[in-house]
Amino acid sequence: MATANSPSTSNPSHRADLIPPISSFPLTTPVGLTPNPTTMNRRHFLLSTSAAAGALALAGCSSTGPRRDILVGPRTATTTSAGPAVYEMRVYTIAPGKATDLHNRFRNHTLGLFKRHGVESVGYWTPLDTADQRLFFLLRYPSREARETRWNAFANDPDWKAAYKASEANGSLVTKAENPFLIRTDYSPVHRVGNISKGGVWELRTYTTPPGRLPNLDARFRDHTISLFAKHGMTNWLYFHKMADQPEADVTLMYFLAHASRDAAKASFGSFGNDPAWKTAREASEANAGGSLTAPGGVKSVFLAATDYSPTR
Repeated sequence: MATANSPSTSNPSHRADLIPPISSFPLTTPVGLTPNPTTMNRRHFLLSTSAAAGALALAGCSSTGPRRDILVGPRTATTTSAGPAVYEMRVYTIAPGKATDLHNRFRNHTLGLFKRHGVESVGYWTPLDTADQRLFFLLRYPSREARETRWNAFANDPDWKAAYKASEANGSLVTKAENPFLIRTDYSPVHRVGNISKGGVWELRTYTTPPGRLPNLDARFRDHTISLFAKHGMTNWLYFHKMADQPEADVTLMYFLAHASRDAAKASFGSFGNDPAWKTAREASEANAGGSLTAPGGVKSVFLAATDYSPTR
């Protein structure tokens, strides 16, 4: 079966890309009572204000109204009662000489078909190092179950099949596809799209911890690192864990930063590394864990630029 801008993978669920539009949850707004104490006696005023408070309480407990999720904020179309939104990070290795064709397929076909089927396009990036011919893109779904349903709808869309066939007439556009499923950490900033980098660059960082030390790394980021990054001019965007069924889920942290430039990133990390507060936090966290919180070679970074069709820039 043709896949969404990717070759076949070993898991059939990885084929193609899309989902029926995510419907918005209605915001339940109780009708507020606005008694005028100058025209009502005290007893009527107390009764009416009690009724208003009761209406608000009922609205907050309603099973159909918006709920708050610690990862996503107030419930919207991006979450369900089953849990937080699910993200999919797809990384395509582009076949030699096929970058223009692949970007045209996304720009002219894939993004529109994703929207038709409810797959939310969060962002699309390519490495600043032009020798690195990969496309990174992040998708979001209300749940893992929704992902499977909507992806299959996309994969079977006649318009997708036609676009895929036409674009691959002279050979495959992608030689390798990876797609870990992710959820936001409890300390991740709120999901935002738009011009986050303000014309700057992106950095995707992936940390691998020794066994059992991911909670220690999370605690250090939660209590120290994120605020220190901001102090030294870095923009924290989204922080992720892999979902529990993904390879190395218990030892992996992935996150995005935005910088004014690559040189600015170097300067920011330099000042961050020399900050006494960072040195103290690092020393204490490693003493508490019994050693380094990252495995040898366990810090990987790639600098990225948003594509012209990316919703997040």
